[in-house]
Amino acid sequence: MNLANFASMDTVMLMSIVNMKLRDDFNGDLDKLVAYFDIDRTALEAKLATAGFEFLPEAGQFR
Repeated sequence: MNLANFASMDTVMLMSIVNMKLRDDFNGDLDKLVAYFDIDRTALEAKLATAGFEFLPEAGQFR
């Protein structure tokens, strides 16, 4: 799944996909995920925040 179009994705679906990728491919490292997909971390976090999700570094996922 390419996250390049994350801005137009459903927020809950986006959170689910991002958390799956963080768990399965990036060991909870958000910086590695955004670098791999060449997306803006601030914009991704802002999009997910619109639905109340925030990144928890200690958990390595959005909740």
